Amino acid sequence: MSADSHPTLPPVRLHSDAELARDALGAPLFARAVRLARWAGPGTRVGVGGELAADQLPEAAAVLGLDADDADSAGYASQAWRVAVDTGLVDVTEPEDDGGESGAEGAEERFGTAAPGEDLALVTSGAPGDVLDLWLAALDTVLADAAVPDLDDLVDALDAGGEIDFDRLDWNPGREADFLDGVLANLYLLTVTEGGAADGPIPLPVLAASMVVPDDMGEPTDAVLEQVSDAMMRLDDQFRQLEPIGLVQFRPVDEELMAEADGPLDAETGGGAGSTGGAGEADDEDVSRYGMVRLTPLGLYGIRARMLEAGVDAPAVGELAEKGADVLLDAVSLYSENAAQAEIEQWLAGREQPAAAAELLAAARGDDEGGPLRRLRCQQALAPAGPEAEPAVRSVLDDPELGGLARVWLAERGVSDVPAPDPEMVFWLTVDTIAAQLAADGETEELPLLMETLTAHHAGFFEQVWRVEHPSTAYVLEAMGRLHPDRKAAKEARKAAFKARSRRPA
Repeated sequence: MSADSHPTLPPVRLHSDAELARDALGAPLFARAVRLARWAGPGTRVGVGGELAADQLPEAAAVLGLDADDADSAGYASQAWRVAVDTGLVDVTEPEDDGGESGAEGAEERFGTAAPGEDLALVTSGAPGDVLDLWLAALDTVLADAAVPDLDDLVDALDAGGEIDFDRLDWNPGREADFLDGVLANLYLLTVTEGGAADGPIPLPVLAASMVVPDDMGEPTDAVLEQVSDAMMRLDDQFRQLEPIGLVQFRPVDEELMAEADGPLDAETGGGAGSTGGAGEADDEDVSRYGMVRLTPLGLYGIRARMLEAGVDAPAVGELAEKGADVLLDAVSLYSENAAQAEIEQWLAGREQPAAAAELLAAARGDDEGGPLRRLRCQQALAPAGPEAEPAVRSVLDDPELGGLARVWLAERGVSDVPAPDPEMVFWLTVDTIAAQLAADGETEELPLLMETLTAHHAGFFEQVWRVEHPSTAYVLEAMGRLHPDRKAAKEARKAAFKARSRRPA
């Protein structure tokens, strides 16, 4: 899983290890692997690759409660056995090499043996983390299988010598594995990003298009739509394989729809090549016929674990709980407001309010570029604090960087003896507040109203604010010159920005 695709991701809210372990044990494929591991014994025969002997597959299928006469049952049993072997739930002893004699006509085929592995005990007596480690190993096996072409394609690609002609198959194992990793990374990103698709399943055309359509492409060409259609069909097959291990919830592409299709599927609409309009114009039921997928809570855990192994920064809410306030504020400065709030709440839990407030205020200081946003997150962290935090807040009333923040906090609690700030502190706090909002959310629709509110009650505001000793003064004034809803004030802001730049060259 490439670390270059998503070097830093939004934090994910994970279920507890105990909940995830229960989900893992309930995943159909993993549960089947456990049942076959318990069934394995002296009479179990395996081939040279550790696979079950063909004549034992019906019995294995029966152990799994499958219909032995069903053509698919042997495949389900074989897959579950392979997962059991690969995860260490089963130990196999492969048949000894007989120098090729067993291949001679009339010779008796040799078999190895199998028995429950030591790791099987972890299923019932291990910690939740032990179960999750076994599940991650099972996931690796399933992902490797999902990247392999359909068996019929493999048979068609056999050359005269019985070897697979990969050029004829147009299949590169590494490329296919990277493609699937990329798909899952995009699915993870769409799930954890606020305002994305976290609250619902993602249409398969959208996910396929994210892998095929260039970001700077306007209307996709027919050739690109054909690639999207091909990618959808690959993903449809792959997600069918990934659902039994508990990674995703998946609604496959409607087979009747595929029979009706005359051209490539439209990545934007989920319709045919002649479809028009955006995804929002399509009927939900129509879109769902093209396949819908979502990561399960266990799937979020699994993909994050693979990303971390690949060196991707994939934070989880709560992992900063034992860190210092400086680490906390620096990290949550990159989070959305809701994600930052969730992380802050977990950091505060179990800490004494006076000490926590003092540590947060100390970490919020600084005239570096990240200072304004740290102070905004500090204010957010102190918002739920009670009277116990008041002494720590009062202690910074005279601090040039924190005095304004402290006054706001005290005033919001109705404290009557709060000293009035001097004009310089008011201007400094205004610049700091707007700089923080720009850093947090950019030029939002709400920002002009904030600018108007902060400047409305100060006569001659722009004649004085450009002198403020704040590293973001010129930057903020330039933004106010673009965004302030009052045209006269916006013009004054631009003049003040020029003076600030002249006074403190960039």
